[in-house]
Amino acid sequence: MAEVWNAEDAEAGRRGRRAPIRLRLPATSANLGPGFDALGLAMAFALHIDAREAEATTIVATGRNAAQCGDVGDSLVIATYRSVLAGQGIDPPQLHLDLHNEIPLGMGCGSSAAALVAGVALASHFGGLRWTAQQMLTEASLREGHPDNVAACVLGGLAVSSMAQTPAGGIVVDALSLPPPVPWQVLLAIPGAFLSTSKARALLPDTYSRADAVSNVQRVAMLVAAFTQGRADVLQRAMEDRLHQPYRSAACPLLGMLLPLAGRNGVLGVALSGAGPSVLLLVEPAVDMAAARSFVQQHLQSSGVSADSVELVSTTVAGPALLAS
Repeated sequence: MAEVWNAEDAEAGRRGRRAPIRLRLPATSANLGPGFDALGLAMAFALHIDAREAEATTIVATGRNAAQCGDVGDSLVIATYRSVLAGQGIDPPQLHLDLHNEIPLGMGCGSSAAALVAGVALASHFGGLRWTAQQMLTEASLREGHPDNVAACVLGGLAVSSMAQTPAGGIVVDALSLPPPVPWQVLLAIPGAFLSTSKARALLPDTYSRADAVSNVQRVAMLVAAFTQGRADVLQRAMEDRLHQPYRSAACPLLGMLLPLAGRNGVLGVALSGAGPSVLLLVEPAVDMAAARSFVQQHLQSSGVSADSVELVSTTVAGPALLAS
């Protein structure tokens, strides 16, 4: 995960430029029910970037939300890249990005975390910072405000993470990745309308009861253990939540529709993906995903949801980000 420096870098250095870099930043689903701001799952679709120094900063974007991703003035990737280097007192080189995006924006699939990690990685490479993966993870987490999506993006698998203040007043980010021993499949139900993270967070209360806190502590512990041991039989209960999903359900109507599918037809557990509005369903490895999509689609149609208003995406758990090549 650390950056790679090779003969091409040396040649680029003689020309006064850093070598081109290739990035792959996986989509992520945070929380997974009870793991609020602590758990994130990397998924096998991603933001892909090929970057090189250029005379002016430009982006050629393809894939999802291409027009928005290709707008230099509205690019979180470029803004992060410039901000990191400005903070280090370095004038950022101009870049050209060939960007292919597979992550829907504003849908709870970690698009902002992928963009932040990309911007930090570009700054590390083209600014000569040579940061480690841990340094990049920490910088991106501080900018995101929570580490769950960032940790999953950088480390892959099921990432368990935390942020804490040190006695000296700094912030330390701890993150570990748990590759699931069982290749559970993932089905995402993505609605047409997006929901901003700030709006989703505004729906949450300031305080919780002890009973709700204890319930979530128990379930997040069980969920991590279930991933570690491949225990599908406890996933449905382990993914129950009292801290954020009940308060976001009105703004994320797919959640209430799809929660009853847990434990049926190979669906092991259901949860909001991140802050929503997308919903993640964990599916048994042996289940045919075309059949799973059909099962979910029929259920949505019986609930009054039109077939073309929800996209169903089949994917798997992904490995770590490619931060340099």
